[in-house]
Amino acid sequence: MERFDHVIDGQVRPSADGRTFESVNPHTREPWAEVALGGRAEVEAAVEAASRAFHQGSWPRMTTGERRQILYRLADLMLEHRQELARRDTMDMGKPISRLLNGEVAGAASNFRLAADEADLDHAEVYPKDADHHIYTQYDPAGVVAAVAPWNFALTMGSWKVAAPLAWGNTVVLKPAEQSPGSATLMAELALEAGMPPGVFNVVHGFGPGSAGGFLVEHPEVARITFTGSSEVGAAISKVAADRLVPVTLECGGKGANLVFADADLDVAVPSSVRSIYSNSGQVCLVTSRVYVQRPIFDEFVARFVEQAEALRLGDPMDPATDLGPIVSQEQYDKVCGYLDSIPEDGGKILTGGRAGDGWYVRPTVAIGLPPAARACREEIFGPVVCVAPFDTEDEGVNLANDSDYGLTATLYTQDLRRAHQVAERLRAGTVWVNTWGVRERKAPFGGYKLSGVGREGGHFHRDFFTEPKAIVMRY
Repeated sequence: MERFDHVIDGQVRPSADGRTFESVNPHTREPWAEVALGGRAEVEAAVEAASRAFHQGSWPRMTTGERRQILYRLADLMLEHRQELARRDTMDMGKPISRLLNGEVAGAASNFRLAADEADLDHAEVYPKDADHHIYTQYDPAGVVAAVAPWNFALTMGSWKVAAPLAWGNTVVLKPAEQSPGSATLMAELALEAGMPPGVFNVVHGFGPGSAGGFLVEHPEVARITFTGSSEVGAAISKVAADRLVPVTLECGGKGANLVFADADLDVAVPSSVRSIYSNSGQVCLVTSRVYVQRPIFDEFVARFVEQAEALRLGDPMDPATDLGPIVSQEQYDKVCGYLDSIPEDGGKILTGGRAGDGWYVRPTVAIGLPPAARACREEIFGPVVCVAPFDTEDEGVNLANDSDYGLTATLYTQDLRRAHQVAERLRAGTVWVNTWGVRERKAPFGGYKLSGVGREGGHFHRDFFTEPKAIVMRY
């Protein structure tokens, strides 16, 4: 059993009461690591350290260039330790290690470089007034940031949650998901090695309400809360924050729609659509779990889609040849299987997929014939299950896509430039992909409509959230 402790005020330390919990390897379904279980004492210590580092320490008073050097060094160290960072995420949540080594670790490291560059190269505004006055803006760091990260992209989202607030001079307490504590611990240790002062970047492990997560978002010294996770938890955090008027960004659930028009290039649309639902075993808020195909090509699309879904390989996530790893936990596996059982109950038909047998594995699943009100069409499954249905007109397709409580992402495939622009404009989603999926520009706004969240992150949206913009009016 490996051991992961908290990182508080520059020290790696256990919980004061000695309590721990286990991280379970989803492939073997056996515990592989013992993790310090944080409570109120650990949160108090971490927030106190972060507050002291903010109010008395050097980090907020460094130049953006000085912070940039340390964040760049952290990124370099993450790449030097890429094998260990990838191994920890794979052991924690079952993500195929090839995905981590072939992109995600480098992406996580680049989050720190990008945030450092944005802060260092940013500029403030000057407003002309009259001959007697000079008015300009200044962006002050907000203070202590509570960052709550998800398990499905533990390293990528963990770095995304902390890089921007650090670059803008804030201090951070990160609460990683209880399912994936390993990479966050190492990232905080590497930050100290990179020269980040004690207390600037802290990690506390634990659970949600009544545990480390709940105590963290309730803490009176927290000035900002950034959260990625379920819509239900996001709503609860928003209520807590509202009592103290603490700004929040909430990137929550999704039920993305994919519109495939009759003129689409199926050599592009089919493999891209397969990737857009089965990546990370469907455990991605950005997946397009509702696919609507224009009727003239419906049968051909479904046949090709099923063939490519069945070609994906399930197996040991440590095997570089594996396409799909296991579902992260028994709880999540049971949830996904509940949706599988609901498909025939709601009048649908499973063309391929379902339970894979022993373990927490679910085969890539394709369902057809479901009415729009079916649970599998309305609720976020967070597993490798897609519902495919036909549509006739452009208006019908757009209405089906928008008929959701969520609005994080949408995708459309067409070779008609007019349709591409007009449909993209009509889709009620924070990100719309046209003839592709999953391409991210981290300077662009990221977030969702409706139950998919509140606020936006990325680029200047990070600056506006993690700072307190100040207007300074000076009389000559």
